Amino acid sequence: MSSSVSDVVNGGISFWYANDGLPAVREPLPGDASADVVIVGGGYTGLWTAYYLKKAAPFLRITVLEQKFCGYGASGRNGGWLYNGIAGRDRYAKLHGRDAAVRLQQAMNGTVDEVVAVAAAEGIEADVHKGGVLEVARTPAQLARLKAFHEAELAFGEKDRELYGAGETAERIRVADAVGSSWTPHGARVHPVKLVKGLAAAVEALGVVIHEQTPVTEIRPKHAVTPYGTVRAPYVLRCTEGFTAALKGERRTWLPMNSSMIATEPLTDEQWESVGWDGRETLGDMAHAYMYAQRTADGRIALGGRGVPYRFGSGTDNDGRTQPATIEALRELLHGFFPSLAGVRVEHAWSGVLGVPRDWCATVTLDRSTGLGWAGGYVGSGVATANLAARTLRDLVQQDSGQGGRTELTDLPWVGHKVRKWEPEPLRWLGVQGMYAVYRAADRREAVTRGAESSRLARFADRVAGRG
Repeated sequence: MSSSVSDVVNGGISFWYANDGLPAVREPLPGDASADVVIVGGGYTGLWTAYYLKKAAPFLRITVLEQKFCGYGASGRNGGWLYNGIAGRDRYAKLHGRDAAVRLQQAMNGTVDEVVAVAAAEGIEADVHKGGVLEVARTPAQLARLKAFHEAELAFGEKDRELYGAGETAERIRVADAVGSSWTPHGARVHPVKLVKGLAAAVEALGVVIHEQTPVTEIRPKHAVTPYGTVRAPYVLRCTEGFTAALKGERRTWLPMNSSMIATEPLTDEQWESVGWDGRETLGDMAHAYMYAQRTADGRIALGGRGVPYRFGSGTDNDGRTQPATIEALRELLHGFFPSLAGVRVEHAWSGVLGVPRDWCATVTLDRSTGLGWAGGYVGSGVATANLAARTLRDLVQQDSGQGGRTELTDLPWVGHKVRKWEPEPLRWLGVQGMYAVYRAADRREAVTRGAESSRLARFADRVAGRG
């Protein structure tokens, strides 16, 4: 029997925490302290950076400061897509040349395997299954975009990507109305919370100090300021992604874009037979207001998309709580993709924020004049990108401190990229709300007209958003 919205567990951080349990929270900062490197943010970016720096230079005194607990933000709420997408690649190709963008893409392809390998080496059981990524088209316009997307990926060196027609797509996953799909092997399903918990434990075992329940209110050269004291260090690395706007002076740096998810009850063998999905690929589509999904290790479908895309004043949610209308919209999306699952209950819903720069480009930077560094702006592709960013921050710190020189990673085109700030309120709220309203309208129009050309509405929204 299908559940009503009132029956759904709403928030509680995320389904992943309901599934694996909340962690025991570490002690806050006891007072003023010093370190060689202080990392602000205990998500994937901060923890991976601490991991790789400590591995490269075990003598470094590294402190991680986290406002709630490690993985409270996007690292514990995402869709579990460990894949090779990176925000801003096409823009970097325009700015630095195609060869530079190809190097960035190749680095991302290798990052998927890097995360899988390190998780195995550290004994992190994160329900990893490398089934690749399948992105489907369900209308003629989506199919045209899919084919263009597929050709673009091949042009950026992804020679092992495959293009499928309707029949081949159904052999993998039986998505209603699917007319084609594109598959890449460079993707894996993960349990986000198991990964972040395991990574935090591995970092701590290396000797990194982690203080939770310690919000950083201001970052300035050689200082990370908290209500409990200040940590002084030659290098202060900001790894706060969607929560960056809460820091002094950073309100318009990255916009905290909201994404929402639902998780079903476990499906029966008969229900899975109706869906397929034996390869456990992560699943996406070519809609303008796109969706993303995975088949979880315990036999559920976890599916996400845009709900309320942005909260006025760069606000964030209350422990993942999600509006009822968003839950209902995601349930309708699930049923649209898989009509045979119309009676399946949705058991959990949650939301989280991701960091969006004004030009939609992920970046890694170390200011050698101040020792301040940062990485993020992943625009929803952070599970893998955070790992590449962390290894790049490691190399930048080692280069600056004289422990290393230039590397392939420090020469990637996203390093040191500068971008203007977002508009002040109410302009950014109006702009983001309007942009996603237009994207949804474009998807509806394409579904009705069944034309092969993308809606002009979406092209207009891309230009206004700065994504073009």
